[in-house]
Amino acid sequence: MTIYIDGNHLSLKEVEQVARFNEPVALDPEAESRIQDAHRRLNEIVATDRAVYGINTGFGIFADRRIPRKDSATLSRNLIISHAVGTGEPFPREVVRAAMLIRANTLAKGYSGVRLEIVETLLEMLNRGVTPLVPSQGSLGSSGDLLPLSSMALVFTTDEKDEEKMSGWAEFAGEVMSGKKAMELARLPRIRLGPKEGLALNNGATFSAAVAALAVCDAEKLLHLSHAALAMSLEALLGCRSAFDPRIHQVRGHPGQVRVAKEVLNLIRGSSLIDLAGRVQDAYSLRCAPQVVGAAWDTLEFVREIISREINAATDNPLLFEDGDVLSGGNFHGEPIGMAMDYLAIAMSEVAAISERRIFRLTDGKLNGGLPPMLVDSVEAAGLNSGLMMPQYTAASLVLENQTLSTPDSVHSLPTSGEQEDHNANSMTAARHARKVLENTAHVLAIECYTAARALDLRLRQYPQAQMGVGTKHFYDLIRAEVPYQPGDAWWGPEIEQVKRILMEYPIGDVIFSG
Repeated sequence: MTIYIDGNHLSLKEVEQVARFNEPVALDPEAESRIQDAHRRLNEIVATDRAVYGINTGFGIFADRRIPRKDSATLSRNLIISHAVGTGEPFPREVVRAAMLIRANTLAKGYSGVRLEIVETLLEMLNRGVTPLVPSQGSLGSSGDLLPLSSMALVFTTDEKDEEKMSGWAEFAGEVMSGKKAMELARLPRIRLGPKEGLALNNGATFSAAVAALAVCDAEKLLHLSHAALAMSLEALLGCRSAFDPRIHQVRGHPGQVRVAKEVLNLIRGSSLIDLAGRVQDAYSLRCAPQVVGAAWDTLEFVREIISREINAATDNPLLFEDGDVLSGGNFHGEPIGMAMDYLAIAMSEVAAISERRIFRLTDGKLNGGLPPMLVDSVEAAGLNSGLMMPQYTAASLVLENQTLSTPDSVHSLPTSGEQEDHNANSMTAARHARKVLENTAHVLAIECYTAARALDLRLRQYPQAQMGVGTKHFYDLIRAEVPYQPGDAWWGPEIEQVKRILMEYPIGDVIFSG
């Protein structure tokens, strides 16, 4: 189904559909009219001698330098060429596609003054599979993501020389080639930029927003998976139901906390393993999981709101308004995204941290309620077999890495452009770190599910008449359908990767948790 963008109603789910699943995209007719109206207003300004930043002046520290009208195209092209200086590994394809969509949506609002063909070209590149190669490091996210957006624009913009070596790099039909060649093979003409169009393309924290949009989608899935992991561990450890009683969570009133407790109760419904040990209460990693993971849910909802607004925002500078005013401001500044990504990284780091504590508890023979140490097949096998000793090491390592990665990036700033840009957001670093935290958290949760599944095998050997909860058994069966129990030591690493793939590909939503 084609997704129509109009500058105002793009959803995070739609970003994911286009970025990851190649959903076709088109421009809403009303947005076409707004884009054309804004371009007309821009042409009226260009026809006067009025000095307007970015249209007939230099950029940044050179904002006081007037540029002759005859040089406006060169001004835009020079901006793109000179600013495409990033470094590091290229962004994943999905991030670049998300950024292209978000940038097109920004321009579709009708405040930037670009020609209609600029937006249409971005959308056709998405539809035909032309993906620029964009370095992932070098952006401060304050005058926008200048470097990555310029690298993206290199591919579909040109000048009178039309040199292949100045066209950047792109992936098309599974091959990496020059941007010029990719556009030719896709039968898309490259564009000579007009007044302000270079600035409209690279001014805005769009790549930060693209990483953030996909991170929000991933975080929601991981939080659901954390409930499944928790439920499996709770049953394997013969945990207490009382800590999930809705009355406890309602009197505190945090929506995320209430949600976690409700979903875990649904997952363990029908379990005869719960409360089997007769304990009064469990350790915090079980008993306080609704409070910890619930706080992550509440953080995610806040972050979702911020990023949803950002992907529908006008973020370049200056902006052209219907009354003829051209206003120079700072909507390109990535502070909202940087802070939001810091919050999300902290929240998801805690989800991984409490998961690792449950992994530790499952493998410790003094804490796991009578299961063999390291979950070896039997106590007699301990020593000859190491069991799941090392997966817990891996989880601990990833949690420690998360603790470093979730140290806030948005509080750090260095001045640029001769102090004209004297406070920078560092939003791209925050977004990249949050993405890595999510990757690490996914692996920790896979280790917990893998470990808990083995613990359940051993527990059911102790209590052959016991039953798992309906939701817990669903996830246990999902794992065991592809990864059978192995009595002795095995190469656990590939099996854990397989479990992670199973869980991340599973279409998790509210249904499996709602009962």
